[in-house]
Amino acid sequence: MAAVVTGGSRGIGRAIVQRLCRDGAKVVFNYATNEEAAAEVVRTVQESGGHAHAVRLDLAGPGAAEQLMETAETHLGGLDVLVNNAAMSHAPLPLAETSTAVFDSVMTVNARSVFMTIRYAARRMRDGGRIVNISTMNTLRPAPGIGPYVASKGAVEQLTAVAARELGARRITVNTVSPGATDTEMLHAANPPQALQTVAGMTPLGRLGQPADVADVVAFLVGQDGRWITGQNLRATGGLV
Repeated sequence: MAAVVTGGSRGIGRAIVQRLCRDGAKVVFNYATNEEAAAEVVRTVQESGGHAHAVRLDLAGPGAAEQLMETAETHLGGLDVLVNNAAMSHAPLPLAETSTAVFDSVMTVNARSVFMTIRYAARRMRDGGRIVNISTMNTLRPAPGIGPYVASKGAVEQLTAVAARELGARRITVNTVSPGATDTEMLHAANPPQALQTVAGMTPLGRLGQPADVADVVAFLVGQDGRWITGQNLRATGGLV
């Protein structure tokens, strides 16, 4: 199984790379800046007998998404799985104070790159493949100050729905996974500790999600057991949503 994971050096993306490699996939993933973190992912995978290859590419760059897919297909000898995980957040601001530059940057990484990778996969992925796009619970529970982020993820969810219809005849499934509050650097950077404690207390399972919790859902969808699920949005939130 040949897989591409965008944003695979940290957090949920790292857990997805590691889980898919444990399941026998050969994985190419990109990272934007943190070479040390990417190298650590590759090292841990290789120590476990798996195969992961890191590509330094910032998906905000022109043509970066297509370049990643071309590099991955060449390295892997084909394409069976695509997981669109890479995303950028932004400092919370009311819409009235949000610049066009912020909106454009978030939409480029979070939505445009997903469109580009799905388009590539629609042309080149082998029949019976799997596409999983990572969204957020905030499309159901929007909060003040995160308009561009939520808008970008809403676009991802709609691209998923359309692609599932278009690619079903080739037995390619396309699904969304929407994590809840997950214990990552991004979450901690955007929220004070007290807020995270509150969210954990509001979650029926009584804790924050872990990256592996989300990775396991992705692994189910890309595996044989997920073959009859397409066009869906699985909300991996511990019951918070």
